[in-house]
Amino acid sequence: MTVRVDRRAVLAAAGALLAGTSMSCSGGSGPARGPATDLLEGRDWAHFAGAVPTRAGVRITRLDRRITRQDGSGGQPNPPVNLRGPHLVFRGDLRIEALLSRPEGTDAYLHLYGETPVVYDEWRQERRGVRIGVAGGRIRFDRWDGDSDRPAVTRAFGRDFGDEVRLAVEVRGSRLVLEADGKAVGAVPGREVFGRGRIWFGADAQGDGEGWTLGALRAMPLGRGRMSVRDAPALEVPRSTDALRDLAADLDRPIRIGTALAAGPLLTDSAYRRTAGEEFSLLTPENDFKPQFVQPRRGVFAFQEGDTLVDFAAANDMQVHAHTLVWFEALPSWMRAEMTPADRRRVMTEHIRAVAGHFRGRVAEWDVVNEPMSDEDEDYTNGNRGVRPHLWFEAMGERYLDIAFRTAREADPHAVLYLNEYGVEEDGPRWDALHALLIRLTERGVPIDGVGFQNHEYAAGDRTDPEVFRRKVRALARLGLKARVSEMDVLVGAGEEDVQARQFAGKLAVCREEPNCTSFSTWGFTDRYGSTADIRHYPPSPGDALPWDASYEAKPAYWALRDALSRSGRGRR
Repeated sequence: MTVRVDRRAVLAAAGALLAGTSMSCSGGSGPARGPATDLLEGRDWAHFAGAVPTRAGVRITRLDRRITRQDGSGGQPNPPVNLRGPHLVFRGDLRIEALLSRPEGTDAYLHLYGETPVVYDEWRQERRGVRIGVAGGRIRFDRWDGDSDRPAVTRAFGRDFGDEVRLAVEVRGSRLVLEADGKAVGAVPGREVFGRGRIWFGADAQGDGEGWTLGALRAMPLGRGRMSVRDAPALEVPRSTDALRDLAADLDRPIRIGTALAAGPLLTDSAYRRTAGEEFSLLTPENDFKPQFVQPRRGVFAFQEGDTLVDFAAANDMQVHAHTLVWFEALPSWMRAEMTPADRRRVMTEHIRAVAGHFRGRVAEWDVVNEPMSDEDEDYTNGNRGVRPHLWFEAMGERYLDIAFRTAREADPHAVLYLNEYGVEEDGPRWDALHALLIRLTERGVPIDGVGFQNHEYAAGDRTDPEVFRRKVRALARLGLKARVSEMDVLVGAGEEDVQARQFAGKLAVCREEPNCTSFSTWGFTDRYGSTADIRHYPPSPGDALPWDASYEAKPAYWALRDALSRSGRGRR
């Protein structure tokens, strides 16, 4: 879907405004401009989170989207990027012009990304880019250099700008020259923020208002500069017939081979996109279905990144295992606020109905409840029966699971409904408590269809013997439940490639051999974007936990997976 903006109503005035003379900071004329290219008309802004194409331009809704820490504290800003819209490829100098129309109390920002951000399993790596906008009547500018999640440079220029402001940014060598309403307001060092010759666009609304309108956006080369506009790549990936997914489909009892995917690299990293489409028949959204991503404000939804993943799956004959509807982490701050038990229940059921209803019929499976079992020993002896006492439990008791599964079944009747948990592949109180919980749920007629075993192996103590895991899968079969390996990764040190390969292959072999095991999924597939990256510094150091390394070279773990799927027991090398 592309934007069809009525320019007769908008650009009769905006065109004249944007045609104002550009002046350098010293008062001289700027470099000669090449032909301008409209970046709204005929371009895709309908898949941009928080944006709605209108006759007046693109309406930008205030999302207040943030990423909280695991304990719910913090709130790292997570504004959207128009991944499926236009981006620029250029050499030399460049000028970008925008018309921002904002009501009083709304702060309007345009983001220009030299490199798109990366979200590593609920943590956002800010790479190089700038943000320019109008806030509190002043022009605000921020620059990120890729070495911190906070801006390296923050500036404010001018004052008393009105409701409609025409902004311009000129990339002139190592400088960025800023204009507002046809006058230069300042220049800042560029620090090679656009050194790769690409710019992606984003926009954000802050303040007390509900949003603002991007009435015009265009770009043009300056002087001897060169520029072209690129649309997002096609979602369909050309495929071979000798990938993991093909081997799994050719088994006597076919299973799905899956991985967790993120919308960002899917549309900006061709190697990531190609490998994902070639090798896998099932995808799990790594973050884009989680509550703080999809409903950042109550009643305000951002489905666009999730829609992109679902569209990618459809284009490449993949199924979607949707993750997750109910969890105690990855919640927006409003969902954590104090409220009565009745309101808490209403929030949970409304979220399930809205999200599952939006994707109804387009996803095959749901993680309805994620990680319900407690990490605290006392919850196994104090009457909680091992169930984690988080905000949903405190409001509804154990029956929150019943309510969640019944609501999900009503919202998406044909989807397969899973409970997803970690650390239950091995013997011990967590598994015993989960098994007892599953018996209670089935006795109460709760519509649960299966259990996902995450199989995160971050240390030697996490490495479970495949035969121990097999016993858990068979225990589910006796309850009439499906099983799946849902999020496997195996973090190893130097010289442990064979250990990693054996762990992956052993769990896959169990899934291949046990009739109630339906799929095997890894939590990502390349260390380039793996969630075990060391995020204590910039740029993050990749972990060694997945079948492909950070350069997309297949590891022994990949070949071991092929071996486990091969009829002869040997994969092709």
